[in-house]
Amino acid sequence: MHKLKPNAITSLHDLSAVDLLAGYRAKQFSPSEVLDEVIAHVAAWEPHIKALYLYDPDAAKKVAKASTERWQQGEPVGTLDGVPATIKDNVATKDQPVPLGSASVKLAPAVKDAPPAARLREAGAVIFSKTTMPDYGMLSSGLSSFHPLTRNPWDLGKNPGGSSSGAGAAGAAGYGPLHLGTDIGGSVRLPACWNGLVALKPSLGRIPIDPPYVGRVAGPMTRTVDDAALMMSVLSRPDRRDGMSLPALEVNWKALEKSPRKLRIGLMLDLGVGQKLEKDVRDVAVKAAKAFESAGAVVTEVDGILTPEMLEGLDNFWRARMWDDLSKLPAAERDKTLPYILKWGEAGAKLSGVDVIRGFNMTMAIRAAAAKLFCEFDYVLSPVSPVVNFPAEFASPLNDPAKPFEHICYTVPWNMSENPAVSVNGGYDKKGFPIGVQIVGRRFDDIGVLGMAKAFEGLRGAQKPWPTPPKK
Repeated sequence: MHKLKPNAITSLHDLSAVDLLAGYRAKQFSPSEVLDEVIAHVAAWEPHIKALYLYDPDAAKKVAKASTERWQQGEPVGTLDGVPATIKDNVATKDQPVPLGSASVKLAPAVKDAPPAARLREAGAVIFSKTTMPDYGMLSSGLSSFHPLTRNPWDLGKNPGGSSSGAGAAGAAGYGPLHLGTDIGGSVRLPACWNGLVALKPSLGRIPIDPPYVGRVAGPMTRTVDDAALMMSVLSRPDRRDGMSLPALEVNWKALEKSPRKLRIGLMLDLGVGQKLEKDVRDVAVKAAKAFESAGAVVTEVDGILTPEMLEGLDNFWRARMWDDLSKLPAAERDKTLPYILKWGEAGAKLSGVDVIRGFNMTMAIRAAAAKLFCEFDYVLSPVSPVVNFPAEFASPLNDPAKPFEHICYTVPWNMSENPAVSVNGGYDKKGFPIGVQIVGRRFDDIGVLGMAKAFEGLRGAQKPWPTPPKK
């Protein structure tokens, strides 16, 4: 235990990145000391939650030692020097395999770091592990044919969500402050929701990524909005490998103070598509809306923009995309894929070309609907997930490959429309399980979305303590 500030004693592994950097600067503790505490904490938690892949504490100790020496000289190499971080399996890191969570993927070392990994390494982060994910990132679950089953630290019987499943579990368990995930339909926001974290799905192209794809982004997963903004200051730096990236933009990612006063907020509750909204989730979203209203925002309930036809179209488009990948594999390799994903993907073989293009065109219909909505509102507030949680062993809340996306109706529209959206913890159910709320902004207003999340941190009330490892 280390004293950071008067009357506040916190374990080093639980400190935010902002506080770690302040502590390094003041020489209160070193990156090596912090990493040692993280390693000890991982040892207590990891047998229970299985969040990590390619965990390499010895290599990380060497990186932390070099950082410690730099801080002793007063010469940090970058914005995140000495801060522990993890990176999701599907973000390439040099000389390490990228299994995409699936036993059907041939393991081969990556030639170089993908852009987000390169930015974290350049900034001096101590990358001590990759994190788990489900097959091909196409599940909101910790279930994988390659990785062990990842569980939720808040309740080991529950799912951490996905596809950034290990990142979500690691963040809640206190494996240091910074975790990098990816999101194509809710894959940073859903695990953040179910693990009590903050996760930003930025505007498409704000964080360069390789390979780029429709709706695919990388995003920070942290315990605080300030840490998410700190990660964004690093991750948003340009990289020419991403032909979909946005022009380099000077953003003051520390300028998060934002008053909700007179802002027009749309409250999006019952969508009319997908899984039914559970009462506990609805109550948390309504409470969040009332908090913003009390701070001077003008809140109006609005209809969702997603229709059943849009959801079916996305399903068809992604099934065809999945089958394109699976069909190239020898049958013996293909059969190693998680049965749920294999069954879902195989249905793509039966779709016509018109079915698939009609599905893809739904991305443009969603984009148009979102643009129209944001002519009327500054921000949209909604649940992240319609359900509080679901069993650890399930591939999705319904566990039915015929209905795979019923739970992403609050999250997936903003990938297709390219709007920034953040998940931030809003409250808890009666058993103390976290429930996130989502704040969505206009395209490119990433800093405004984080500012609203920061304002909400001050409005939402006291938070429950983070979970602790089970006793042996």
